[in-house]
Amino acid sequence: MKKLIYFVIPFFLVSCTSTLRYEKTNGDKEENSFRYKKSKIFTEQRTIETFAGIASYYADEFNGRKTANGEIFNMNDLTAAHISYPFNTICRVTNLKNQKSVVVRINDRKPDINNREIDLSLKAAQELDMLNDGLTEVRIDILEWGEE
Repeated sequence: MKKLIYFVIPFFLVSCTSTLRYEKTNGDKEENSFRYKKSKIFTEQRTIETFAGIASYYADEFNGRKTANGEIFNMNDLTAAHISYPFNTICRVTNLKNQKSVVVRINDRKPDINNREIDLSLKAAQELDMLNDGLTEVRIDILEWGEE
């Protein structure tokens, strides 16, 4: 009986552990990764097009779920959702209230049910210092169009 208990208890302990919620990727070392591109290309201040509108952010409820382009949403990445911008479009979003900016990559779609131009990840919203406001007026500078 004791041998059975020694076998069963570790089995239950191991089976009760959780799995990793996020995929581990080696993207930071790839030349096509967003962080690599951001550090190499976007130090220069070139802008293709500029738009203005209202930004909001999304976080906990969607964290760990698949985005519209198939990635796993990580609220701590500098990403955003837009109605129609092509995936992997790189944008500089500037909070017009305090002039803080952040560079984000479009990797998700947002519904066309409100008057918001862009939905930012939690990390991007923190960079813009807009968490207390929730919604804020922004300028969106397109730095590089993505491909569908």
